[in-house]
Amino acid sequence: MLTDIEISRAAPLLPIGEVAAKLDIPAQAIEPYGHYKAKLTLDALPKRSTTGKLILVTAINPTPAGEGKTTTSVGLADALSRSGRRTALALREPSLGPCFGTKGGAAGGGHAQIVPMEEINLHFTGDFYAITSAHNLLAAMVDNHVYWGNALGLDVRRISWRRVMDMNDRALRGLVQSLGGASNGYPRESGFDITVASEVMAILCLASDLADLEARLGRIIVGYTADRRAVTARDLNAAGAMAALLAHAIKPNLVQTLEGTPALLHGGPFANIAHGCNSVIATRAALGLADYVVTEAGFGADLGAEKFFDIKCRKAGLAPDAAVVVATVRALKMNGGVAKADLAQPDVAAVERGGVNLARHLENVRQFGVPAVVAINRFASDTEQEIAAVQAIAAAQGCEAIVCTHFADGSAGAADLAEAVAALADSGTARFVPLYDDRLSLFEKINSVATRIYRAEEAVADASVLAQLRRWEADGFGDLPVCMAKTQYSFSTDPTLLGAPTGHVVHVREVRLAAGAGFVVAICGEIMTMPGLPRVPAAEGIRVNAAGQIDGLS
Repeated sequence: MLTDIEISRAAPLLPIGEVAAKLDIPAQAIEPYGHYKAKLTLDALPKRSTTGKLILVTAINPTPAGEGKTTTSVGLADALSRSGRRTALALREPSLGPCFGTKGGAAGGGHAQIVPMEEINLHFTGDFYAITSAHNLLAAMVDNHVYWGNALGLDVRRISWRRVMDMNDRALRGLVQSLGGASNGYPRESGFDITVASEVMAILCLASDLADLEARLGRIIVGYTADRRAVTARDLNAAGAMAALLAHAIKPNLVQTLEGTPALLHGGPFANIAHGCNSVIATRAALGLADYVVTEAGFGADLGAEKFFDIKCRKAGLAPDAAVVVATVRALKMNGGVAKADLAQPDVAAVERGGVNLARHLENVRQFGVPAVVAINRFASDTEQEIAAVQAIAAAQGCEAIVCTHFADGSAGAADLAEAVAALADSGTARFVPLYDDRLSLFEKINSVATRIYRAEEAVADASVLAQLRRWEADGFGDLPVCMAKTQYSFSTDPTLLGAPTGHVVHVREVRLAAGAGFVVAICGEIMTMPGLPRVPAAEGIRVNAAGQIDGLS
């Protein structure tokens, strides 16, 4: 079979104007970036819709065996479109970190891809650069303010605004800056996060328009004075310039799938260290332009789906109509204790053991009042007995599990899934409700996610963390939702604890207030907000060939 990039390269693409016409997007709303991608102007897009059906694609906990959440999102959207339903995708943009690290790109795979694949995975329309620049402009203005007299009285020990870059680089996690003498400022400890973890990224994805974007940027807290008074980006007069850098980035990007289904790609926060959803602007626009909108939340349902429901839907007033939980026989066998090298060997018992992970995710989605269907992303090595075991696990949870072959067959391989999802979305059985009430304390919200979604015995935190949460509550931030940052590989904070563990403890080692985005980040276990590259990074196999084409992207 051809590689992903070879399939993408061979595909005949529609001019972007024809893609836009499928959703009746007027020509004046299109700002082309070449022939096959465009920005969409905000004033010509619908802001709200009560007609479009919102379908969330989520998954079991990721494993090295692969699940194919984005591939399934694309295959489902193509199949819905092929059936005659007016459909749009609303997905996130890729980060360069995974592209050159381990995970690879985020444009799908096989015959279920978003194209042009190389451009989407590398640079795209420059949104991530704009976010990085806006974030780092604020960092520079913080240090500049201190250098020129510090009129706001920022305590350099309490400056919390770090810098970001869109690349995995463990060497930048912690550093001492401003060395080299008085002309370089005041030396202090700081560090870098990856751009997808930036509060600016979250703000871009949660803002409703440009005015809301600038207002949220102004609320960013960069640090505190010695008497613990918050200093904001507005205090530094930085919000206007930051918004200017983001004025084009806030516009959603329009591209297409291999089969010509319109796809709005916008924003790219990771779900393990951020809120893991594409932009509210793009989702609302898609719901106003299409009858069925397929969106995706990052990593497993314990992370991405929970944040989609508790942060994005809560704050944007969205009510999902159906969910798809993606699973593979191979991943369930890994959860059942099978080594990656042995996954091709039939093992129904391992599927049944690992099936507790799928069952847990289905139980969790049901807590939000959203009906779900399971998509079995089929591999060639899967046996009929193993498939039947997955279907039995889903049936025990009151869900249908449907075999999909969209990777190999495109929309035809997801036709049955499309019919089941459309029926579920049209049924009107969804009764969406967030997991916790706004009025709970911040730590009670953290504990709710830990006990009800992760099935932990409890969440714990040091006295200093609890005191910080109480200070934020006293400052008026107690009604904010929480964004849990933890490993994506397990319901626990231990990435080696697979399946469906119970009785574990979730240790919250740090909390960060994202006042502009509108949530509190709880950093749990050993998760890092700046990832590192693996022993053999994907970058080693990426190059430009003699024809000027990029090889090695996946």
